[in-house]
Amino acid sequence: MPKLAAFPKAFMHALCKDGTMTVSEWIDLAVQLDIDGLEWYAGFLEMADEANWPKFRQQVEAHGKVIPMLCCSPDFTHPDPAFRANEIAKQKRWIDMTQVLGGSYCRVLSGQRRPELSIEEGIRLAAECIEACLPYAQERGITLIIENHYKDDFWEYPEFAQKMDVFCQLVDRIHHPNFGVNYDPSNTFLAGEEPLELLKRVSDRVVTMHASDRYLLEGTIEDLRREEGGVAGYAKRLSHGEIGKGLNDYDAIFTELKRVGFDSWISIEDGVDGMEQLARSVAFLRKKIARYWPA
Repeated sequence: MPKLAAFPKAFMHALCKDGTMTVSEWIDLAVQLDIDGLEWYAGFLEMADEANWPKFRQQVEAHGKVIPMLCCSPDFTHPDPAFRANEIAKQKRWIDMTQVLGGSYCRVLSGQRRPELSIEEGIRLAAECIEACLPYAQERGITLIIENHYKDDFWEYPEFAQKMDVFCQLVDRIHHPNFGVNYDPSNTFLAGEEPLELLKRVSDRVVTMHASDRYLLEGTIEDLRREEGGVAGYAKRLSHGEIGKGLNDYDAIFTELKRVGFDSWISIEDGVDGMEQLARSVAFLRKKIARYWPA
């Protein structure tokens, strides 16, 4: 049966920018939820001090939870080899961080979709950088997970592999036992594409999932595809919402994941309107998981 984790989507600025929330305060909030683990973020301000890494693991495990996965954002598509080498070094440090936290999964991305970059060159650069990190991850028992991502909060350009065809080409380039896909259905909407179509193309490579939901503030999906596909900045027609009340068809998603034998972590990227909303999203997913993966 898949396990549930939660990510502090609503508190990223407080945890990563102005320090108005401590990591311990987030832990105290999160462990009250009916979840099995907490997804971590490499950019929490307090993670700059490596002495904190084992302390936070101990805090979480003291509540009977674990830290299964680390969210980080390498930029592997920069044209400068020295820049890419530095990003590889950062990724290896994040792999170390994952190991110290007791996790099994560490995110990778392609990088930014710089205007001068061709698809062929971008895929080559991203694949080479990810492959350079894989032996290091394997030695430490960590699986690198590539997400169909939209855009890191602190990037100038959107994700290079945002579009389905590019993402699938990159995934197809890399075959390694310590590499898989972190599937996020909502990010597919931000690319103006169909989440279930992407899932069916990569479901046999999915090893973790981000659960979230989006709803339209105005207009239709067709308007979104026409106006928002691939733009810089978040799609203005879409907003985060409570899971189960948005555009994603979780029955269809879980049917496909069950079909391919998925039995791993689902991390909730939600709760932007507070912890009560996050608790309702947890309850929705618990009910769906029990239906598709009965004990």
